[in-house]
Amino acid sequence: MVFTTSSVSDVIAALDERSKEIFRRIVEGYLENGEPLGSRNLSRLLPMSLSPASVRNVMSDLEELGLIYSPHISAGRLPTQVGLRFFVDAFMQVGDLSAEDRASIDRQVRGSHRDQPMESVMTEASRMLSGISRGAGLVITSKSDPILKHVEFIRLEATKALAVLVGDHDQVENRIIELPAGVTSSQLTEAANFLNAHMTGQTLPELRRQLQNLKDSVRSELDSLSHELVERGIAVLSGDEDDGKPTQLIVRGHANLLAEVGGAEDLDRLRLLFDDLEKKDSLIEILNLAESGPGVRIFIGSENKLFSLSGSSLIVAPYRDEDDRIVGAVGVIGPTRLNYARIVPMVDYTAQLISRLSRPGM
Repeated sequence: MVFTTSSVSDVIAALDERSKEIFRRIVEGYLENGEPLGSRNLSRLLPMSLSPASVRNVMSDLEELGLIYSPHISAGRLPTQVGLRFFVDAFMQVGDLSAEDRASIDRQVRGSHRDQPMESVMTEASRMLSGISRGAGLVITSKSDPILKHVEFIRLEATKALAVLVGDHDQVENRIIELPAGVTSSQLTEAANFLNAHMTGQTLPELRRQLQNLKDSVRSELDSLSHELVERGIAVLSGDEDDGKPTQLIVRGHANLLAEVGGAEDLDRLRLLFDDLEKKDSLIEILNLAESGPGVRIFIGSENKLFSLSGSSLIVAPYRDEDDRIVGAVGVIGPTRLNYARIVPMVDYTAQLISRLSRPGM
């Protein structure tokens, strides 16, 4: 369940001051130490005078609203996922970063920018976000198209080949591509020779456009089968240049997640989370989440399908290029008891900082 503005107002209206205070104490206790809070301890913490029996009555009402639950018989109460969302929407106060926090982020992230590639900035940002949270810091970057220096096709099976792409800084990309039926090894060599003869100083999208322009004139150099191979190879290697799919995920702080494991069930959830993070297809989903609203987005547990099975929370914000286009995202992923009020403004400021640093001349 995700609260709308009206449903949040309805729930707030249903709570009196003592109910709000008891609910807030239960959530803050959970976010602080992960432990359920019982009626006896609550009665000692409250600013108003309430007996443990009265506290239990209020807790029962909160449980009926779906805001808290009892993990064990006769145990204290913990917030539900719905309760956490309600707390974030209705009670959590997110302030501006202090000058000290801003200076710390600038020093850690901007300090790595001097004479360093943007990947170093991203790595440092991910490490910094991990350090301020109980989770893992993550940065997703959209892939830039390298200038090509050499390409080679290596047959693996009758219908599969390995495409090896070498960029101008000697970076190497390998992709498995499907071969047209009946392609020969000599046609693979011919296709690679054709690309190598035309790719000097060009990126893959530029080469693809040139290939389209040359389509009629190259028929004498390449038979239709080789031409199809070249086109397939380029399409697979470069992807759709307009789809904006990210190809790189930088994650720091896996040890933080492991430190939060409390039992076999938590370990299974963590394993699911790692599996999700390693799926390349999932990266575009994180970007979609970041793009789905302005500023920082908070997704608790099953609110996002990407990490729903692991029950993790995701705090994510997009960063933009000089044309104000979203080109990546930064964030924190971890257990649901993240320190949301502290992490949200830090994720927001880090996204703004990376936006500035990724622009030419910064």
